[in-house]
Amino acid sequence: MAPHDREAENQVSAFPYGFPRFRFLRRFFSVAFPIYSTIQVKSERVEPTIPFSSVENYTHATIPSSNLANTTRTIKPEPVDALPTGATAVGPTPLSHQNINAQKPGAPAIPKAPSYTVYTDAQDIEYTPENALQNGVGMVQDLATLVKKIELGKGRRAQTWYREIDDLTKQGSPKTMIAVCGATGAGKSSLLNAVLDDNIVPTSGMRACTAVITEISHHKKKTIDADVSFLTLEEWKAELTILLEELTDEDGNVRRSTDLRSEAGVAWHKVHAVHPLMPIEQLAKSDPDEILKRHPAIAKILGTTKRICAPDSKMFAKEIGKYIDSKDQKRNSKDKKDKAQREKDKKKDNEPALWPLIRLVQVRCPAAALSTGAILVDLPGVADANAARSAIARDYMKKCDCIWIAAPITRAVDDKTAKDLLGEAFRTQLMMGKVPSVSFNNEYGNYDDSCITFIATKTDDISCSEIIRALNLDENEELQAITDEIDEATIEMSTWTATQAEAQRAVKALDKEVETLRDVIDDHRNHLEALRNGEEYTPVDFEAKNKPKGKKRKSVGSDYGSSPKRRRSDYGSDDSFINDDDDDLSDLDEDKDEDEGDKDMDVDNNDDRSDAGSNNSDGSDSDKDGEAEDDDEVQEIKEVITEETLKEKIKEKEDELKSLKQRLTTAKADRKKANDELANLKKTIAKVQKKKNAFCSLKRSEFSRDVLKEDFRVGLRELDQAAAEQNNPDTFDPSEDLRNYEAIDLPVFTCSSRDYIRLTKQVKGDGEPTCFLDKPDTGVPALQAWCHDLTITSRERAARNFMSRFKVFIEGISSYLQDVEGVNLGDRMALRDLWQSYPDDDESVIVDQSGERLYRMASEEEWFQDIDAMLGGQKPKTKPVGKATGIALRLEQVIDQIVSTTVASLKVKFRDGLEDRCQSGASKAEAAAVETSDAFAASMHWGTYRATLRRRGEWRRDLNAELVNPLTTEIASSWSRVFESDLFADVEKSATRHIQKLLQEVEASAPAGLQDRCKTQGDLAHEETKVVMKKIMAEVKSKMSNEQKEVSRCLSPHVQDQLGDGYDLAMEERGKGSVARQKLVFRNFVDRNRGDIFTDGADLLLGRLDVAAEAVGETLDQSLAELANKVEICMSVLWEIPKDDVQEHLARNQLKDKLVGLKSLVNLWMTAGETRAKSIKDD
Repeated sequence: MAPHDREAENQVSAFPYGFPRFRFLRRFFSVAFPIYSTIQVKSERVEPTIPFSSVENYTHATIPSSNLANTTRTIKPEPVDALPTGATAVGPTPLSHQNINAQKPGAPAIPKAPSYTVYTDAQDIEYTPENALQNGVGMVQDLATLVKKIELGKGRRAQTWYREIDDLTKQGSPKTMIAVCGATGAGKSSLLNAVLDDNIVPTSGMRACTAVITEISHHKKKTIDADVSFLTLEEWKAELTILLEELTDEDGNVRRSTDLRSEAGVAWHKVHAVHPLMPIEQLAKSDPDEILKRHPAIAKILGTTKRICAPDSKMFAKEIGKYIDSKDQKRNSKDKKDKAQREKDKKKDNEPALWPLIRLVQVRCPAAALSTGAILVDLPGVADANAARSAIARDYMKKCDCIWIAAPITRAVDDKTAKDLLGEAFRTQLMMGKVPSVSFNNEYGNYDDSCITFIATKTDDISCSEIIRALNLDENEELQAITDEIDEATIEMSTWTATQAEAQRAVKALDKEVETLRDVIDDHRNHLEALRNGEEYTPVDFEAKNKPKGKKRKSVGSDYGSSPKRRRSDYGSDDSFINDDDDDLSDLDEDKDEDEGDKDMDVDNNDDRSDAGSNNSDGSDSDKDGEAEDDDEVQEIKEVITEETLKEKIKEKEDELKSLKQRLTTAKADRKKANDELANLKKTIAKVQKKKNAFCSLKRSEFSRDVLKEDFRVGLRELDQAAAEQNNPDTFDPSEDLRNYEAIDLPVFTCSSRDYIRLTKQVKGDGEPTCFLDKPDTGVPALQAWCHDLTITSRERAARNFMSRFKVFIEGISSYLQDVEGVNLGDRMALRDLWQSYPDDDESVIVDQSGERLYRMASEEEWFQDIDAMLGGQKPKTKPVGKATGIALRLEQVIDQIVSTTVASLKVKFRDGLEDRCQSGASKAEAAAVETSDAFAASMHWGTYRATLRRRGEWRRDLNAELVNPLTTEIASSWSRVFESDLFADVEKSATRHIQKLLQEVEASAPAGLQDRCKTQGDLAHEETKVVMKKIMAEVKSKMSNEQKEVSRCLSPHVQDQLGDGYDLAMEERGKGSVARQKLVFRNFVDRNRGDIFTDGADLLLGRLDVAAEAVGETLDQSLAELANKVEICMSVLWEIPKDDVQEHLARNQLKDKLVGLKSLVNLWMTAGETRAKSIKDD
């Protein structure tokens, strides 16, 4: 034994409790102040007081005076520079910047802190929930870098703080899940693409679009990512079994599979897609194991998840198409291809398609509409043979916060879709909380208008005349102005059409004259050349050549084509025209070869040339004057022709040709002007027509919204009246409204996805919009904004809770860093002995020498196991035996009582509110079961009925749900009253009251020197309790909501399970008359077992509610235990002794400075949030 240890041991007699207590103090000092662990303790050095500040001074510790017989000993070590030779001082060494900023060993890794803005005035903050959370997370991460530099050890404080930092750091905007439902052809995929502002969801060429569940969420990356999850081997085998049964009839013969609307057609489409090389006859004779054995590649992909990452939507469509594209659209292509290409395509088409094997696709994209936390879930129809996908769809319906229902606007009103939404089954689900986010806060419910959104699609599908007639818009001034604008343009267009026709006719006539005149000039030139050469030449008789044969025709000459002597107007013809907008009028001044290009314009008028030629003559041969003129000209021809006369004629004809060209240029200019005016008028009329289409569409949308909203109100009124009559038939008054139905406002959006996509040029080559000229009129921007609005409540609440929680955390750290001065060590140790529940991580044994046990002896490993268990929400294995003395232990006893009382109370409320209704509902379901079964069988085709039996009642309709519907209807209103009441009002009050009472006890037991600080810590613990209790209540209520949704869904599966043997017995019927026998067998089975089925169902429901109460109790117990731990940690500042060395001192001071700035900044953000909330409320 070292000399200083012997010397210390000799002082044991000075302690009335002997050596163990002194050994405990030695260990305490060695852990709390490591610098002293190897310093020789000089027992003879006794001083009355020693300042307690930093290691630069001496450190003092005062031993409880009661234990020293009124003698205070202050133990002071030798200064480091006075140590004996050979002694090693463990303490601060000269520190560099690097080791000051190093985090403590064992602390979690410090994440890279993002930037956050420092403000000095709340008015400078542009407050949004996202900004608040982003800046808040940045502040937490900044704080974490300093917290992890101070010495916290491995005890409860370190674990609690690190977990709090982790929770705050990971907190982001809450997610709002939106289920998008709609029948085939509703335009759901196009609608989603429009909302996303990108062509992400496949819209054509595949049945997989409606068969695969697709979840679409936001991420900040520019890429489009997706996870494609496949069915497991067991799930595909189960579906394959059903599909193979659909391919054959009861005699084993293969059914016709060409009709994809039939069950056999659907089955063949799926099986053939996955196994394209197996003929239907071979498939029908094989079982699932044989088929999968033949195709090991298919079995290999089952149960896996494929990840896609694409830079844009075009590449994404290509990649996702490998999994969800249907090859059936390509296999019968008749395109002309070379042999190699056809062989390549054939090989590719023989590869299996994977879309029937997909269970879920999760897409992440940078869509702005989803940036605030909305998640769109595209759900398939109910007619899915795969139980796994159906289960996933039901699970999404359970988890989703909102529902969007899409239907074409042309059917939405006529089919009374909104009223059908509140059909018996749907309304029962709504009352029982199966439809999410519906809140009923009074007896008859308080509808939450964010729960259901109706979207009328395809608003560009328009017939103005029908809408004008249906909505009586004939006298509408705005529409009349639009119609007048169209009429004016139409009249002007008629005028220009006549002008264009006249100009076109003139151009044709002049072209013929020019052509004839050129031939005449050529003939004269040839004649002149022959004359000069002394050759014989016979001139062409153009008049005879162009003279009409047979019946004489009326002249069609015009001002442009007649001779100067007989020019007259002949405009006004309605002949069709040829659009020659691109004619180059300057061509008329070129040489003959260029002018002859104009002949191409008149290829369809060659038969009229003789007539046109006759028009060039001076009159008709039917006139006597004309005959005289002809004789004169013949006489002239017989005259002697000389070079001079030919030159004169050539000159005369060239002058005449020049004049004709000028008139032709004018005629073509007039025609071009008419064509330009007509083109502009056509554009104007098209634009105004779109304006008319948009006006009519918007009027139809306005009318549809009103009708849909009213239908929804009528449905709720009927639901309320049915519930009121059921509850109080003697006092029910149908004329009395049970709530303000006018205040119920179903959100209805009318959208044209196609025109929005065209206006935004989202898809190249998709053409121009057909109806709307402005994006807002398409309704899509409003729906995108609605995505943000649906998340605003949860985002605002999350931001407020984050700042409140962070503020309390900051205050807790600040309190911990505040030194407790002027209090001797004995008082602090005494308070610790009274209120610390578990020993510190450095103490394995603490025993009071008077015989009173404070802690059960346990190993260090056991204590750490207990701490970890407690922090994980579990109770420690080594609780102290006997009377609990610590804050957390005392509170745990109270928590046990609160939880037990709460669980018992829930069970009583469930029984009192629902037991009688469950029994009466079971009786009604039993009485109606046979009739319901018969009606179900009679309402559908025998093939559909058989497919329903094969799928245990779930196919296009759910027979199990229809059978249990009388029971669920009976309990719906009572269910609503039970679960929308405040089931946990007493929990918060009771827990807060007990915590406050215990804090008062702690304050009362504190020594005089700690009274003020104890009260300050108590106030802080009380404030933290309020913040944590809000979080606990939210968690417990969420747990209760999820549990009751699960319980409310247990009845249909129960009925399905009870009817399993009946489904199997019915399917055993084969041969002639099997359909009738199947219906009879199932009917008899229902009749025999209906009593037990529904009575047991009612008992099952109540039993599941008891289990739900227990589950809620466990959640409450864990949450309150965590709160108890936090309360003690907050109060433990009163007795904890921090490590005291230079490095720790610097780290703590640095953290203090940071806390001051962060606390001020958090207050500014909270003020800005309150200001914004007030502004929104005022607006």
